[in-house]
Amino acid sequence: MQQTGRASNGVIKAASAEEPRLRHDDAYLRIRRDIISCQLSPGQRFTEAELMDRYEIGKATCRNALLRLLQDGFVVSQPRRGYFVKPISVKDVDEVFDLRLELEPMAARLAVGRVDLDQLVRWEKACREDCVEMDIADQIKVFLDANKEFHMTIAAASDNRRLHSFMRSLLDEMSRLAALGFGFGGLKPGIKSDHESMLDAFRNGDGEEAARIARRHVDAFRGMTMDKILVALRDVSAELPITRQGRT
Repeated sequence: MQQTGRASNGVIKAASAEEPRLRHDDAYLRIRRDIISCQLSPGQRFTEAELMDRYEIGKATCRNALLRLLQDGFVVSQPRRGYFVKPISVKDVDEVFDLRLELEPMAARLAVGRVDLDQLVRWEKACREDCVEMDIADQIKVFLDANKEFHMTIAAASDNRRLHSFMRSLLDEMSRLAALGFGFGGLKPGIKSDHESMLDAFRNGDGEEAARIARRHVDAFRGMTMDKILVALRDVSAELPITRQGRT
């Protein structure tokens, strides 16, 4: 049965079932975004109460978000110890880049003749945006968000829904690895030439060249990030302070 409530002007108003769902979605997305950007550090332990305080959310919203994050694999639960942000291991790094080396050349090859070049140019420009007024953590986040959308635009143009869906999950994991490594080193990544070469291959309609550049690009980024991630995994503290955000 639909619930109703009385508005201030006396008119009977239906209570929308969308409102709690939207609150749940917003909390889940904010926590997920903070895990991917390593604002919540790999291995960090937390309680429901700490999440409720940090994000200013209620218990039902918090539990809904935690359930979804557990299903995503971004959070793990241990009996009598509470919740932990899923740690990052060297094996995780190898698996993510091994899969990118296989899937991104395929996506690039399939995207030739379909990809929106204007959109790719916009994301490529956003990747190399200076953002000097931001601190380095925010600069890295802006780069990683734009870089993800550059590659997701290609994946979407592959016209393969499963590839597109898998690439989104894979690039979220990759963004977390890069946020840890480059954030710990205080350095923004730089990959301008590969993106521009890929754009040229798309303009020329050369699927094999696009695939070759995609593989080279992933391999170069792997080399660029691996040492930084290893240093971060060895030295970074797993505990970060809990700070307050907005209640949902």
